[in-house]
Amino acid sequence: MTLIHEQEVERTLDTLIERFSSAKGTKLEAWVFDDEKSRRQAEAKLAAQGIEAKFRSAYKPLLHFFLEEVELENLTALHVVYPVYKACPKNRFLLEAYPLAGLAGEAQPTFEAGNEDAFYTVTLTAKSGGTETHKVFAPNRLHTDFIGETLLSPTGWLAVDGGIGERLETDYEVLFISAVEAVAAHDWGAKEPYFDELNITVILPAEDRRLAVGEEVVSLREALHEDFYFTLLEVFQKKSGRPIGDRGLQPGQIIPEIREGETISVRIETRPLWTSEAVAEPQRLASAVSPIPVSQIRRELTAINGVAFEARSRSGRAIEARYHAGGDKPVIISGGQHANETTGIVGALRAAQTLNSREDAHFVISPLENPDGYQVHWRLRADNPLHMHHAARYTALGDDLEYRSGKELFEKAIRVEAERLSGAKLHVNLHGYPSHEWTRPLSGYVPRTFAMWTVPKGFFLIMRHHAEWTAQAEILIDRVSRHLAAIPGLVAYNTAQIKLFETHAGETGFRIVNGFPCLISIDDRHTVPLTLITEYPDETIYGPAFIQGHTAQMETVLAAYDAIQAIEEPAPISEPAV
Repeated sequence: MTLIHEQEVERTLDTLIERFSSAKGTKLEAWVFDDEKSRRQAEAKLAAQGIEAKFRSAYKPLLHFFLEEVELENLTALHVVYPVYKACPKNRFLLEAYPLAGLAGEAQPTFEAGNEDAFYTVTLTAKSGGTETHKVFAPNRLHTDFIGETLLSPTGWLAVDGGIGERLETDYEVLFISAVEAVAAHDWGAKEPYFDELNITVILPAEDRRLAVGEEVVSLREALHEDFYFTLLEVFQKKSGRPIGDRGLQPGQIIPEIREGETISVRIETRPLWTSEAVAEPQRLASAVSPIPVSQIRRELTAINGVAFEARSRSGRAIEARYHAGGDKPVIISGGQHANETTGIVGALRAAQTLNSREDAHFVISPLENPDGYQVHWRLRADNPLHMHHAARYTALGDDLEYRSGKELFEKAIRVEAERLSGAKLHVNLHGYPSHEWTRPLSGYVPRTFAMWTVPKGFFLIMRHHAEWTAQAEILIDRVSRHLAAIPGLVAYNTAQIKLFETHAGETGFRIVNGFPCLISIDDRHTVPLTLITEYPDETIYGPAFIQGHTAQMETVLAAYDAIQAIEEPAPISEPAV
C-alpha cells in the first residue's frame, strides 16, 4: 500500500462567509459546486451579519434556476436561448439544461441556439398571460486539461455589489485538479499494469437530488466519481502512448469512492486487489428487483444442463459457463462484460433456463464475464446505490475484456472456448448503460468518447456483422425488434426517452426499427459473424424498473435464438478459377 496524495480542502462556502461576514451592506453573488441546502445555510449565516448573499449552482445552472427560482406549474410556455461556443459541442449547453423538458409539464419548453454568450436567455409565459425575461449566468473557463486538450468547463464565480465578477476556483475544482496532478506526477514505472487497485477516497458534503423524471438525479458526488475515473484512464492512456479512449489499456483497477461527509478531503493510495465477495439473499429470478449475488449466479448456472467450463480473472475469480449441446443452430449468450450493467446478467440466466427446457436447444451461457468488476459494483453500491459506478465497468486489469489480446486472456478465454465448443454464428451480448444523465463537469461536461450515451434513449440494439452477413443481420434485427415491440409498454418507454433525448441532445444519429433505436454496422473484429448487443438503460434501476429491464433482456435472447434458426447462412464465396 502506497500513499500517493492526501489533502483536506477548505470549503468555499466557509471561505466566503469568513471573507464577507464583516462587510455589512455588501451584496454578494457566487456560483459554487454545492447542494441547495448548503447554499441556503450559507446565505442565512451571511444574512445574520447584514450581508445579502445569493449562492447559485455552478453545476447545471439553468436547471437549478428552474428548480430553485421558478414555479413551473404557473407557466404555459418557456423559451430558452442557450449559448453555443466553438470550443465545445454545439449542444453542450442544451445538454446542461437536461431534463428540463421532462420537468416542465404543460409548459413544454422550446430551445434556440444562441452565440458565444455566457448567459442563457429565458422567456417565461405565465398562465396569467404575463411574460418575464431572465438572463441566467453559466460560468465556464477555457483551459487545457491533463492530456493537452482544450476544454470549456463549468467553474465557480464571484460577483460583488452588482459587478461582473471573476472566476472563483472552488473547493470542488481544487480537490479534483490537485488529486489528478498528483497521480500524473507519480512514478508508475514503464510496465502495465501499474498497480493492483488505485483507490481515490473523497469526502464531499453534498446531498443528491432526485428529479421527477424517470431515474434522473442531480449528484455532485456521482459526477466527481465519473470525472475522476475517466480522467485517470486518460492520464494512463497518455502515459502508455495509447490513443485516448483505448479500451485495451491495462493500468490496474481505478476505484474512486466518493462519500458524503462534513469535510472536503481526498486520499489516494494503491491497495491490493479486492478479493472479497458480497453476501446477499437470493431472489426469484423472474421477479428479481436488484442485482443478484454471485453465489446465486453459480446456483442458477448449475440448473442448466451441459458441459461446465470456466476461465479465471486477474484476481483468481472464476468465470463460469455451460455448453448445452443440441440439434438447433448454436447461440452464445453472455452478460456482465461491463459489470455495472446488471439486468443482462439476470436476463441471460432467465433465457438460458427457458432454453434448457426445450428439446434440441443448443447454446452457451456465460452470465458474468467480469466477476472482479461485479464485486467492485457491490462494494460501491453499499454507499451510493443510485450512482452509475463506472469504476466497476472494466476488469481488475483496467481494460475492457472484449478488446484484450495476447497470451494471457483471463476473462476473455471464456469467449474463445465458447466459440470453439459451439461453432456459433450468433453471439447475443447483453449490456446496459446509464438510466440517468452521465456528466464530467470538470472536463468539458460531456463524457469524452461516450457522448452518445450521456442521456437515456430507450432500449437500444446494436448489430455488428461480417460484410457477407449483411442481409442476415437486417432480418435478425427486424424479427427481434418486432418481438420486443409486442411487450406491453416497451415501445412507449422508448418513445418517451427518445423524445427527451432529441430535445436536449439534438439529432439521434440512429435508425428506429419497429420502435427501437438501432445501430447496424459491418465489423470484422469479432470472429462470430453476427453479434447482437443490447443496451438497456439499467445502471441504478431497482424494483419494477429492474424487472422490466431483465425481462426485456431475456426476451431479446429468446427472439434472437428463434430468429437465427430460420435464417439461412450466406452462400460461401467460391474461389476464382485458375
